[in-house]
Amino acid sequence: MANTNLQFKTNYAVSSKIEPFYKGGKVQISKDEKYIFCTCGSRVNVLEISTGKIIHCVEHDDQEDITSFALSCDDEMLVTASRALLLKQWDWRQANCTRSWRAIHTVPVASMTFDSTSTLLATGGCDGTIKLWDVVKQYCTHNLKGSSGVVHLVQFHPNTDLLQLFSSSLDCGIRIWDLRSSQCVSVLQSHYSAVTSLSFSPDGNTMVSSGRDKICTVWDLKTRKAKRTVPVYEAVEGVVILPGSTDLTEIGVKSKDLHFITAGSKGVLRVWEASTARCVYTQTLPSTLPSASEEDENDNPRSLTYLFHLPASARLATVTAEHNILLYQLPALTTQQQFVGYSDEVLDVKFLGKGDSHIVVATNSCQLKVFELLTNSCQILYGHTDTVLTLDVFKKGSLFASCAKDRSVRVWHMDSDSGQVRCVAQGSGHTNAVGSIACSRMKASFVATGSQDCTVKVWDLPADCSAEGGIRQLTARATEKAHDKDVNSVAVSPNDKLLASGSQDRTAKLWSLTGEGTVGLLGVFRGHRRGVWAVCFSPVDQVLATTSADGTAKLWSLQDFSCLKTFEGHDASVLKVIFVSRGTQLLTSGSDGLVKLWTIKTNECVKTLDAHQDKVWGLHASRKDDKMVTGSADSNITVWSDVTEIEMAEEQAKQEDQILKQQELSNLLHGKKYLKALGLAISLDQPHTVLTVIKAIREGENSSELLEKTLLKLRQDQKESLLRYCVVWNTNARNCLNAQAVLQVLLTHLPPEELLQYQGARSHLEGLIPYTERHMQRIGRLLQASMFLNYMWQKMRVAGAPSSMDEDEDMDTTPLAQAQPFFVIDKEKKSGSDERRDEGNDSESEQDEDPDSSVEDEEELEDVSATNKASTDNGRVENGASPKTNGKHHSESEESSEEEDQEEETTVKKTKGLPVSSAQQCQTFAS
Repeated sequence: MANTNLQFKTNYAVSSKIEPFYKGGKVQISKDEKYIFCTCGSRVNVLEISTGKIIHCVEHDDQEDITSFALSCDDEMLVTASRALLLKQWDWRQANCTRSWRAIHTVPVASMTFDSTSTLLATGGCDGTIKLWDVVKQYCTHNLKGSSGVVHLVQFHPNTDLLQLFSSSLDCGIRIWDLRSSQCVSVLQSHYSAVTSLSFSPDGNTMVSSGRDKICTVWDLKTRKAKRTVPVYEAVEGVVILPGSTDLTEIGVKSKDLHFITAGSKGVLRVWEASTARCVYTQTLPSTLPSASEEDENDNPRSLTYLFHLPASARLATVTAEHNILLYQLPALTTQQQFVGYSDEVLDVKFLGKGDSHIVVATNSCQLKVFELLTNSCQILYGHTDTVLTLDVFKKGSLFASCAKDRSVRVWHMDSDSGQVRCVAQGSGHTNAVGSIACSRMKASFVATGSQDCTVKVWDLPADCSAEGGIRQLTARATEKAHDKDVNSVAVSPNDKLLASGSQDRTAKLWSLTGEGTVGLLGVFRGHRRGVWAVCFSPVDQVLATTSADGTAKLWSLQDFSCLKTFEGHDASVLKVIFVSRGTQLLTSGSDGLVKLWTIKTNECVKTLDAHQDKVWGLHASRKDDKMVTGSADSNITVWSDVTEIEMAEEQAKQEDQILKQQELSNLLHGKKYLKALGLAISLDQPHTVLTVIKAIREGENSSELLEKTLLKLRQDQKESLLRYCVVWNTNARNCLNAQAVLQVLLTHLPPEELLQYQGARSHLEGLIPYTERHMQRIGRLLQASMFLNYMWQKMRVAGAPSSMDEDEDMDTTPLAQAQPFFVIDKEKKSGSDERRDEGNDSESEQDEDPDSSVEDEEELEDVSATNKASTDNGRVENGASPKTNGKHHSESEESSEEEDQEEETTVKKTKGLPVSSAQQCQTFAS
């Protein structure tokens, strides 16, 4: 089934993301026209216009929503206001809060703005007051009262010498505040609804205001009187006075009189001549988008909420109610860039275009979005009248098809030069929502659809559907009642001769497409316990893959319709499946937010990608099989790159580097350069290698001083790693002495305050305590046994001495001279006791590995030893000695202890310098 020479994929890494960055609220563009600042809940995101990517983000620690923000005119300072009534000043390039203070407002701040000098900040509150702040000297300079209700608009006069502030609130008036006297010097009355924006002429003598009362007013600021009221017949959210020095004849500006442009509920830009109150230009809508009627203007998704003029680049920027940001180039108002701030739930996503340079996305709306991956610029495609459910792309990548809840099918074509996408064909005929679609694989000849009306249809495409012209009509060449419930998925085989369908009725079916005008049923795949979500043909084998709501994916034979393999691993419904690596591996996505990579031959999950926080509806691989894209109900779109070759190269380089370092380490140890050797071993992050260096240090002369001198010269991070390694070493009786020697240096010379600053120091010290106590108990028992053995040895010497010697005479502690033994041991019995001794040693070894072994286990071991001793007393006879003297004072237990401790005598000697209170020190630090 698989090509053995093929390199299997092992991992994917995120290469780019398209995620929500604007969910409504204020938008501001930097003075240098490079960045767009916009609110998204408790964050302010900074979008780079050239790349379309979020490069900075500032967020309040309290997670409170940001109600307003303002960027200084020099682009250096960002101030945000949250519902917690806090004002924060940011160095936004570093995402660093430089200052925060309590707003004097009693309710949240609704609007804010800087003056042109970037020293004064005005905040308008929901409490009807306006505060002015000197952000340099950091104090409140003015408290302006008199507005009615929420102050939703504050703006400084561009001429700083006038020291005037304009504001508007719920009373629909425009107040002019003299900052020298802190008084309201005038109220401009003209609007009967909320005033939404103000625009000043270059000389500062004229101002245009817009409102939701569908009028714009031109004001003479010298007389503070209205010069003209212009009815615009739509609720206006933004107004901009056009520059008189630019040739704007393409948009109807044919005189030097004052002209302004409006953006509002109709979703189009319109240019007005102030002197005649006449509209001289109206932006044309896409041909597929109907104009908004009077009744649905308020709900028009394309209605505009903000309008900005970018004088340096001669552009205009608008923000739509759908949270899209569009940039238009003057003078022709051609769309230059479009960014989608929020995509809602992503239902499907596919690669598109030459070299998979674009992706097309179906979201929870009737529009399609086509993103250019390099810049994240987006085209919005209009045509469907209800939610688009799924997509598929033809082989060459420039033609794709979509289906929607409006019961229709549409075919779209992307121009290879301009990248513009247009609808070239459409068809309708289903009686319910069309939930699945599949394109022909060999050439663009037909599409197949599955619907909630339980039928599948095959639609023939016109031969010249990609040519210039109008939208052609599709006709269904075949219709078949395919399932008893909704058809969730359809797929076309690589040779265009077979069609597979999966349904909510728990079955998948195979159909023949070779018949004229019909589709013939070839077989049924049964075995899923829940509805089938997706079907997919293998590109090389006669195999079909299916996924189901039962949490499994299955492979089926097209010959006998039997199940070949079942892949289990998702915790919930498996929504999509595709073949990769020339049909040798599978990618599946589920409602658990995971994407899994499977190797078919071994039936093994190679990698699990924690891709999203919600259902992963969209899953598609690039034509070169080097990328994949996923789309989720969490509104995120992620592009992944195959990093198998990169990881293999990195792993190989890592192995080669470790070999070189091991050789270097060996050379350093040979040269007794212990400090460098220890540092190199720690950098390898291999506890066993570090232990080798510690042992080498302790084997030399003046080992204690050398170890102390070496350890104290280490950096703090190296000491931290060493403490972590000691915890590992200390669990093994063979390595505990090296661990305790290192601990003695660290605990003796480092203050507790420094130790507790190490990452995980408290848990490390707590982990050392039980094992250290265990080792100390074991060494104590060993010392006691050694002393008792020495005592018994001396008593045996006394037994062979002349009878005149007093039994109560003090024990002779001088070493025994070389002499013949005073007693004989039965070797047969000794061999039996050796076997029992070995069993005892095994028990104690197991006990040493567990610091939590109970005292009852120790007593049981002691009982066993006593039994062994009693059983061997009878087999040990001394020539000419009484049983009382030899049987009681030289048991098999003591002899066993002597042989058992031969290996540990050196250990006893080495532990003489070990502080008995190591466990107590660890307890002190841990507490």
